[in-house]
Amino acid sequence: QVQLVESGGGLVQAGGSLRLSCAASGSTFSRHGMGWFRQAPGKEREFVGGISWSGGNTYYADSVKGRWTISRDNAKNTVYLQMNSLKPEDTAVYYCAAGGGYGLRASDYFYWGQGTQVTVSS
Repeated sequence: QVQLVESGGGLVQAGGSLRLSCAASGSTFSRHGMGWFRQAPGKEREFVGGISWSGGNTYYADSVKGRWTISRDNAKNTVYLQMNSLKPEDTAVYYCAAGGGYGLRASDYFYWGQGTQVTVSS
């Protein structure tokens, strides 16, 4: 089993940056693909990006491609989401998830964190 705890959210001005962290506990972390999702008020949960268990492959939503970077440090049991050039439309609760892959289907992820709020002001 894997437990996930997100941190690093907060209030930031448009154009600024944040780095979200997802700390995992559990001995199988290094073999899980990881994904980041977000959910804004009144909107459905959407995929942000994913990273393979080795860290060698990443996959991003078009809305964040070129601005954000997902990475992982298996030695630290941590996955990161570096968020640059933030826009007001990025405001949402951000969730990390662990699963057998790293794609956009939320149903493919087995474990979820509780979420961290990111608010971007213009």
